[in-house]
Amino acid sequence: MNSADKKKLRAQAHSLKPVIMIGQAGLTAAVLAEIELALNVHELIKVRIRAEREDRKLISEKICTDTGAELIHGIGQIIVIYRLNPDK
Repeated sequence: MNSADKKKLRAQAHSLKPVIMIGQAGLTAAVLAEIELALNVHELIKVRIRAEREDRKLISEKICTDTGAELIHGIGQIIVIYRLNPDK
């Protein structure tokens, strides 16, 4: 994905609210299943990760590798991820 595409997706994500929140329990199988479901429905989602900076980076990388999504933007506790749904 090139930078122009990412810029468009960042602009689209600006008005979105986080649909998934990762709290004290961390990234569990149930949370990954919910992220998969949300990506299938919306393609572009925001995720709030309530953890320390180093942990947030590891969690966001794990989400992207496990779901096949691409990290579009990350600032503070919020990340924006995108995965194309070919069925749409």
